[in-house]
Amino acid sequence: MATTTMAPPSTSTSSVLFLRRLPSPATRGGLGPLPRASRLRTTRPQVSLTSDVSSSSDVAEEEAEHAPKIGKRVRITAPLRVYHVVKAPDLDIQGMEGVIKQYVGVWKGKRITANFPFKVEFQVAVETQPKPVKLFVHLREDEFEYIE
Repeated sequence: MATTTMAPPSTSTSSVLFLRRLPSPATRGGLGPLPRASRLRTTRPQVSLTSDVSSSSDVAEEEAEHAPKIGKRVRITAPLRVYHVVKAPDLDIQGMEGVIKQYVGVWKGKRITANFPFKVEFQVAVETQPKPVKLFVHLREDEFEYIE
């Protein structure tokens, strides 16, 4: 008579990892994408690409240079059209007069690369409005002239 022996159960600590595949939106019966909690989340490293190459004295000089220009009246000399005014679309502002409200080439004590650094306010009379409409336009210094 043949006898068979059975091996004792393993006492190792290794385990088997079962991976469950998440269903795709197509196989979920048209229910759409998975809820946000079940999506894979990754983190991206934060890299700073800015460098402060200008010294604080250069920034202070630039602010001091443009500070007297704020509040001055200007007249637009360049042929410009603006499209961002809802009440007056396709508005030609050449020849209009306004007031410089802000110089935006320096922000929070640091120099920024503003293409149009002067913020100018205009008052535009619109036929459908009882009061003039305020309009802000960012301009370069060569697009206007100072008036007294």
